[in-house]
Amino acid sequence: MKTYIVGNWKLNFTVGESSIYLHKLLKKVPIIRDVEVVVAPTALALQPLSLQIDRHKMKLAAQNAFYRDYGAFTGEISFEQLRGLVDYCIIGHSERRHILGEDDKMIQKKVAAAIRNKITPILCIGETESERSFGETADVIRDQLIGGLTDVSEEDLGKVIIAYEPVWAISSTKASKPATPDEIAEVVKLIRETLKETYGAKVAEETPVLFGGSVNPSNAGAYLTVPGVNGLLVGGASLILGEFTDIIDIAKRVKS
Repeated sequence: MKTYIVGNWKLNFTVGESSIYLHKLLKKVPIIRDVEVVVAPTALALQPLSLQIDRHKMKLAAQNAFYRDYGAFTGEISFEQLRGLVDYCIIGHSERRHILGEDDKMIQKKVAAAIRNKITPILCIGETESERSFGETADVIRDQLIGGLTDVSEEDLGKVIIAYEPVWAISSTKASKPATPDEIAEVVKLIRETLKETYGAKVAEETPVLFGGSVNPSNAGAYLTVPGVNGLLVGGASLILGEFTDIIDIAKRVKS
């Protein structure tokens, strides 16, 4: 199975800055067998960067899209409009759930729309600090996972990536604290057990599961060696050329 390193640039970089940064990345990152490098710039930068990117070295992801293919939805961008520009789309990121109010029903529709338009969804799930402290982690993970995959068949699950992203471990949150490998392993095991109950052992074993939450070069190696983890969703460190390329290099070494 591939190892995925996904850089989520969030609301950072202008179109020009994105282009310059991608140019520097492309010069630093070689073609790496079995390591898929993905960058997710803002929506404005997707079209120009799709002409600039070397898809042998890395792929593009959208940070979000709307679940309807067309219609009277002012300000939205559809998965159909993204088809051909991106290979992946991040869906259900904690910032969209907790800041922008997206619920499991909307996320479920977005996952289905991504698959319908031949874009691989990266479905993010994760509990808050409060939910964890009250012992609700397992319930939250199961609800978000099954809720997001409600319209996904066993056949189509092979086109989905799951990203475990505990809200309490994200560096942009006030109470953030790094997750330990043991904490991650426990939830990744739960994710695969839930997939097994719903889709069967083969699908559960073959579905890529990533970890995201304050990932940096200091902890990337430990996170990538957690049993069942197939890659990383990188936030702030993906904006710093040296740190992101270090993480990619660590993934290469761990994979080899």
